[in-house]
Amino acid sequence: MRLSSQIRRHLAALRALLVLTVILGIAYPVAIWAVAFIPGLHHRAQGSMVRTADGRIVGSRIIGQSFTDKDGDPLKQYVQSRPSNAGDGYDPTSTSASNLGPESIVDTLPDPAHVKAGKEDENARTSLLTQVCTRSKKVGELEGVSGARPFCTPGGIGAVLAVMGPRDAQGHVTHPTRVVSLNEECGVVARPFVATYDGVPVECAKYGEDYTKGEIVPVRGGAPAHPAVPADAVTASGSGLDPHISPAYARLQAPRIARTRGVSEQRVLAAIKDNEDGRVLGFAGEPRVNVLTLNIELDEKYPYRG
Repeated sequence: MRLSSQIRRHLAALRALLVLTVILGIAYPVAIWAVAFIPGLHHRAQGSMVRTADGRIVGSRIIGQSFTDKDGDPLKQYVQSRPSNAGDGYDPTSTSASNLGPESIVDTLPDPAHVKAGKEDENARTSLLTQVCTRSKKVGELEGVSGARPFCTPGGIGAVLAVMGPRDAQGHVTHPTRVVSLNEECGVVARPFVATYDGVPVECAKYGEDYTKGEIVPVRGGAPAHPAVPADAVTASGSGLDPHISPAYARLQAPRIARTRGVSEQRVLAAIKDNEDGRVLGFAGEPRVNVLTLNIELDEKYPYRG
C-alpha cells in the first residue's frame, strides 16, 4: 500500500525529530558534561569556587564582589574592586555595563525641589565623565593621593563649558558672549571651577535652562597626563563582574592596607604579587590581580584586628 505524500512528510519529520533529539538532547549534553571532568577543567566547570583555609566557600575566581560596608563605603582593611554597574554592584543576575561612551560628558541636573525634599530625581543623569571624575576624587581621598584627572573639576565632576556667541564657518564660537559651566549647578557650588573663559565670566548652570545653543567645550585643566589613580579604579567593566584589577591599582592600595592591618607595606606587596596573573597565553591582555584571592590571603596571613 502506497502512503500518501502528506503521511511520508510527517514520518520524515518524526524521524528527523528523533535523530536530532538523540544528538542534541542527549549525546551533546553528555559529551559536554564529560569534558567538564577532564583534569584541569573540572574546577572551572564547578564555578571556580574559592574556599578559605577552613573550607568555607566565599566566592568565585571569575566573578568579582564588593568589599564595602552596609552604606557602600569601602572597608579599609580590604583591597577594593573596580566599579560595577551590574545591579547594585557585582550582581551576577544583572550583568551589564553603563552603555555610556566617551561623548557622555554633560550631566542632566536634578530638580532642586527633589534635592531639597531628599528625593531622587529620576530624570537626572550623570555623564560618564562626571562618574569618572567623582570616582577618581573618592579613590584619591581614600588612598591619600591626588585624584586629579584631565577634564575634571577639583570638586570631582566633568569640567565642561557651554560657550555662546557668534560662530565661524566651522561652527566654533569666535567671540564668547556668555559661558556656563554645564555640570555645576547654582546653589550646589559657590562658584564655577574656572572664573573666566576668553575674558567672559563663567556662570554655573541653572536647572531648567536650555544651553544647547552653546558650543560644548571640555576644559582639560592642569591635571597630569598620567593620573595617580589608574583607569580601572574609575571605570566599570563591560560585564560588571570583572574579578580583577590592575597591578597598579592594587599597589596604590598597599599603603592603606598595611596601615590598617598593622603590617609592613612590603608584605602586602608580596601578597599582591602572589595573586597576580600574567597575560593570557603570554601575550593577550594585561597582567591582573584577583581581588578575592588577594583579600583571602591577607585575612589568613595578616588578620585585621580592628
